[in-house]
Amino acid sequence: MSEGKYEVTVRPEKAAVVEEMKEQLSSQGVVLVAYNKLDVKTAMQLRRTFLKHGVQYKVIKNTLTRIAANDIGIHDLDDLLQGPNGLATCKEDPVAPAAALKEFLKETKSEAVAIKAGVLDGKVIDPKAVKALADLPSKEQLLGMVASALLAPITGLACALNGNIQNLAYALEAVRKQKESA
Repeated sequence: MSEGKYEVTVRPEKAAVVEEMKEQLSSQGVVLVAYNKLDVKTAMQLRRTFLKHGVQYKVIKNTLTRIAANDIGIHDLDDLLQGPNGLATCKEDPVAPAAALKEFLKETKSEAVAIKAGVLDGKVIDPKAVKALADLPSKEQLLGMVASALLAPITGLACALNGNIQNLAYALEAVRKQKESA
């Protein structure tokens, strides 16, 4: 039973699909993709691009996805779940699906695939926001940037201390040589 806007009874054989869709929609990164007249070659290229970015891509059943979305409190997808749709998701990185789709669209210039919406923190975002999300660095890149920012002062201190120790060593060596010659 769905606890969204309306009550829907799901047949037992479809309940597993609804549960899987709930899990997918609860991922860190979610992008709803519309595809129209997508040929096999382009579809395979799309799947390879998603795979390269660690993104799962699945063609979805709109009705079952609507039920799953309403069950987890995402009601703004109802109007968008029409026509042939796919769902690109990534459990760890909220940027990955959007970045993969942006890369695919840039490479192929395909008009058969379009961004319909995204889900971020349980809220539906529009295609412009998904595209803006795609421009953000990945989680790993952000962590690297934070780590380098944290290490920069320590590295600078180590270099300064090393320089002072070297200067002290040179000075002591000069004093030693001076005393030997005297």
